[in-house]
Amino acid sequence: MMIDPLVLLQAYSIGVFPMADDREAEEVYWVEPKQRAILPLDAFHLSHSLAKVIRRDRFRVTANRAFGRILALCAQSAQDRPSTWINHAIERAYGHLHDAGFAHSIEIWEGDELVGGLYGVALGRAFFGESMVSRRTDASKVALAWLVARMRYAGFTLLDCQFMTDHLRSMGAVEISQRAYLQLLGGAVAGVALGAGASLSGSGAAAELAFDPLARAPAATGSPLAPSFTVSGPVSGQAIAQLLTQTS
Repeated sequence: MMIDPLVLLQAYSIGVFPMADDREAEEVYWVEPKQRAILPLDAFHLSHSLAKVIRRDRFRVTANRAFGRILALCAQSAQDRPSTWINHAIERAYGHLHDAGFAHSIEIWEGDELVGGLYGVALGRAFFGESMVSRRTDASKVALAWLVARMRYAGFTLLDCQFMTDHLRSMGAVEISQRAYLQLLGGAVAGVALGAGASLSGSGAAAELAFDPLARAPAATGSPLAPSFTVSGPVSGQAIAQLLTQTS
């Protein structure tokens, strides 16, 4: 089956998202949890050990440079996750949203190897986290920390985590009712036009502020900024850790 990108965005704007029973499932179903996990951006928990990893730039962090690869990693089975809800139709749909500028990824690199990251959908001042993956200790935690810092810098107001996990709870996520979630969502997507004939041309100024600097930043950790552009906001591990320490 095919998921229409506009229908997918409209679903997010009212608190609904798609899932599948497993990787090879032919159908998708739409989910609206009664209890919603969110991560308040001012309540992110930065442990001393994670702060140390971030400050030392143990990993290189980029955005939107390997979206398809992050999505594919998230769709792979793993020892602690033998099945996945990301079927081929969902994978194609988010690929289309990425091409249109609505779906974004944070990539974590160890040298030239992609070792973790996350992806999700940005709409207005809301980011809907879809999945995280880690192939090295702390890789997904670093990705989430950078995401939160960039979202704070760009003026986002809602980080939707969908379902609670112990991993998310340890980093500050909380559960709220669907009614409370819809109130937060309404404020975050206010002014976003998704009616019939809407132009799918990017998720807005907040997403540009959050992700474009990481997409354009130099590839090598510690290398000087390229003279052809200016990177705005915190894009070093030291700056990210400082921002999170000041606001968490």
